Amino acid sequence: MTLRGYTAPLSPDGRAAIVPHPPWHYSGDFLIAEYRTDPDAVAALLPAELEPAEDPGAVAAIFADWQSTSEDLHELVDPIQSQYHEFFLVVGARFEGTPVSRCVYIWVDKDFAMYRGWIQGFPKKLGSIHITRLFAAGKATPKLHAGARFGATCTANDRQIARLVVTLEHVSESGPTVNDPPMHNTRHFPAASGDRPDVFELVRAGGRDRDLGVIWEGTAELRLYEHTLEDLQAIAPREMLRGYRFSFGYTVDGVDVVAQHDREAQT
Repeated sequence: MTLRGYTAPLSPDGRAAIVPHPPWHYSGDFLIAEYRTDPDAVAALLPAELEPAEDPGAVAAIFADWQSTSEDLHELVDPIQSQYHEFFLVVGARFEGTPVSRCVYIWVDKDFAMYRGWIQGFPKKLGSIHITRLFAAGKATPKLHAGARFGATCTANDRQIARLVVTLEHVSESGPTVNDPPMHNTRHFPAASGDRPDVFELVRAGGRDRDLGVIWEGTAELRLYEHTLEDLQAIAPREMLRGYRFSFGYTVDGVDVVAQHDREAQT
């Protein structure tokens, strides 16, 4: 019998797969804080193919409340398959002289989002993420106006990771900039035995049919906690810049391989 599926687990009809075949459609609400940290700590997180950005210490801390689907949109009526949250840290860089961005740490709260992220080169881990939601009626929701406050938290492995509060001031003329250039991440899949990875490549995460809502801007308060499994204090804020809140959607067909990392360097 032939077993099918875009990812494991394979099954006769393929529907047991954790991740469906692309394209993948995404719609979500974003809460972002941009800040500056130690440029040397950012550089230490870049692979050899990437150089520091023009603003070498700039970082974006991004919370997202996502809804995603496959091509036939069947997940919309089964929300457990479509809804998830994530928190990630993005730094700027340059690839062959061109500005790019890179996700250095990221947490999500669903297995399909984690697996799909690995396919695209996002180094996702499981976590618990909560974000202030926006509703059209009632008092238990902020409104999109000056003074409105939105918050978000992330925990993982029974440890606090991050807490963000953004207070809106006005509609933004520019929007966030750190994560604006194309994302250049690393697809890394280890060998079943030995240290040399089977896949170790620099990829450009693309996207099409981008749809951006009104961007609100304001002040941001961000804390990255100590005693995490990652050294987040190395890239903790030294100077807060601005906070942003907006909605965004796009479609992903896959990634483009732009370079091969040195697999021998991993041994």
